[in-house]
Amino acid sequence: MASGWARCRAVGSVCAGPASQAGAERHRHDLPEVTTCRPPIAGCAGAGEHRSMRPTLREFFEPLNIAGLITIAAVTLSFGFEADGGVLRWWLLGGFAGLFITYDWIKGHAVLRDAALCVQAALALWLVYLEPRAGTAPVLLVMLVAHAAMCWRPAVVLAFGVAINVGLYLTLDAVGVRRQWLMVVIYASFQAFSALVAYYARNAERTRDALALVNADLLATRALLADSARDAERLRVARELHDVAGHKLTAMKLNLRALAGDPALAERSEVRIAQQLSSELLDDIRSVVQALRDTRGLDLHTALRALAAPLPRPALALDIAADATVTDPALAETLLRVVQEALTNTARHTDADTLHVRLAREGEALLLRIEDNGQRAARLREGNGLSGMRERIAAAHGRLDIDLTPHGALRLTARIPA
Repeated sequence: MASGWARCRAVGSVCAGPASQAGAERHRHDLPEVTTCRPPIAGCAGAGEHRSMRPTLREFFEPLNIAGLITIAAVTLSFGFEADGGVLRWWLLGGFAGLFITYDWIKGHAVLRDAALCVQAALALWLVYLEPRAGTAPVLLVMLVAHAAMCWRPAVVLAFGVAINVGLYLTLDAVGVRRQWLMVVIYASFQAFSALVAYYARNAERTRDALALVNADLLATRALLADSARDAERLRVARELHDVAGHKLTAMKLNLRALAGDPALAERSEVRIAQQLSSELLDDIRSVVQALRDTRGLDLHTALRALAAPLPRPALALDIAADATVTDPALAETLLRVVQEALTNTARHTDADTLHVRLAREGEALLLRIEDNGQRAARLREGNGLSGMRERIAAAHGRLDIDLTPHGALRLTARIPA
């Protein structure tokens, strides 16, 4: 439904949540994971970079949408039915409201969006011409300028504002309104105020969105660092047990064996029990050391979920095979950045709502498959993002294959020795 002039939020607020269940099963510690608290997706903020998802009824009832519809209704009620051209007036208002309502379907297409704004401006000026005495039709122009400020660069918004105010002046002059310049100045001031509010609100939201992504990146990196530190501590404890406790227990066992060779002590039960306990304790120490050295790998599941959390789409469908363990932090970082780039590309360049990521072991290598459920143009061009993926995987002595599925979705297949 129509989001009007303020549906340009990109990422929902970020809040702390528990670590994923799969990560908790593999690791005993709990790491925080970010989750989105509300699901809006970028519209105008990307200047057409993102394709919008199908609008929902919930989006229609957002406060700014309701405020826009109430404004249109107020302008409608201010018009009289008895004046000439009344039927045309309702058609014009209906067209303006219809474009407002259908905005969510066209906001991802820059040409359609810009054309709709220009058509709405023409409809609003026509309404001013038909009913100059009401003095409320120019309010629609205030809405349009604020809307434009959420979608266009400031220079373009300024040019748009100048154009519609020149049109407003000429329209008022044509219908014989006295002191039309005063009305133009008043409404231009309202337009400037609304445009500045929209501009700073958009910048604040973009900053918030960027901070949410940085926060997710930090949480994902912290998850890997925590796992790496945990494994390093396990190895340190294992070495200490082996080198210190194991060494002293071995020495004690040898001394007990020497005592058992003494005929005077050989028949004493205390010596035999001490020998048995030392042997069992040494075996237990060896078992503990082996268990500490048996690492389960880094928790990629929690790290990847943290990366995907701030993005309202695509949803991350993650499948990590049990034998696809990663113990090298550098390799984990490579996998993390490849999936992160895939998430960003999918959000920017496709209409996909799900990104499937599967990590499995294939012989002596890890096989990473990434595929979305969207559609792209028939021709695939590699930009900086895909080139960066190739460079990262090549640095890990791996190979990246990029192609399109039969239904036009992007498919990435990476093989990395591990």
